[in-house]
Amino acid sequence: MTILAIALGGALGSVLRYLVGGAVQRGSHAGFPFGTFAVNVVGCLIVGVVMQLHMNTEPSPAVRGLLVVGFCGGFTTFSAFSSETVGLMYGGEYWKALVYVLITVVLCLSATMMGLSLTRALSR
Repeated sequence: MTILAIALGGALGSVLRYLVGGAVQRGSHAGFPFGTFAVNVVGCLIVGVVMQLHMNTEPSPAVRGLLVVGFCGGFTTFSAFSSETVGLMYGGEYWKALVYVLITVVLCLSATMMGLSLTRALSR
């Protein structure tokens, strides 16, 4: 059952990543990977929400598999992030690569904390 939950979550997350990331990238009209950046931040926010909701309880393996391993694993794109960063460096755009790494790490960690905090505040 857990494997099926992971597969379902991964399929949904991957399709949503494709749709959201593509829409953001097309809307940005920029040579910067805003689509990947956006899904990584939103994915971290979702992970923060899930973490807070299950802070004092251990979710069932199927629920954890569906939401965290499957959906968030399929939705967030750190492999694409790595590939795009290396691509920027290979293209000689070292400053752009550095900015991309720094803002991605800072904002994704911040989004995870925000997800925890928002969910904690809303559950009171």
